[in-house]
Amino acid sequence: MSASTTEALQARLQEGAAAMGLELSAPQLAQLMEFLALLQKWNKVYNLTAVRDPQEMLTHHLLDSLAAVLPLRRHLAQLAQSGAVQGRGVRLLDVGSGGGLPGVMFAICCPELDVSCVDTVGKKAAFIQQAAVALKLRNLHGLHARVETLTEAFDVVSCRAFASLPDFVVWSRSALAASHGVWLAMKGKHPADEIAGLPADVKVFHVEQLTVPGLDAERCIVWMQPV
Repeated sequence: MSASTTEALQARLQEGAAAMGLELSAPQLAQLMEFLALLQKWNKVYNLTAVRDPQEMLTHHLLDSLAAVLPLRRHLAQLAQSGAVQGRGVRLLDVGSGGGLPGVMFAICCPELDVSCVDTVGKKAAFIQQAAVALKLRNLHGLHARVETLTEAFDVVSCRAFASLPDFVVWSRSALAASHGVWLAMKGKHPADEIAGLPADVKVFHVEQLTVPGLDAERCIVWMQPV
């Protein structure tokens, strides 16, 4: 990307974040821009995303993922107040993370959060590891595995455009902390049919509408927890 293109993209990123009420430091903005460049560079080799144009990547991937950061920060604050994770950091598992969306965004914008991005495709997990080194994100890890084989407990299990809600919760159940864990599923339109198909022992406690600057499409987060 040329210097002028990079400047224009960074300006759009700042404007978009501000429109969502999301405060980003200068180092975080720099990391997000570097991640966009990495995504563009390695997409040719690793086929991380079908979107190729940097402008589209910014809107459809970065801003779309960043829309979930404020809701996540609010949940992390509630977790801290509850004392459920005393004496350790909060752990998040991003399932079917692909090119690290939204996992890498979460790791950049919530530095106190330990983020693991799991994918069944080895080269995608390897890309996350490369991104962690390049962006100096000690709180970011790439895991090459099937989510249903994971047995470590995570406080938040997230996904974006991964699977139906019933499949997501069934496959990732073993990775969710039993006492206080929640699922954060990023969806487009309100997925009423998928919610109706959830197992009886999973409850939706909030469907949060999101607005993504520059994206004329419905977006929401479905928050769930075991009953």
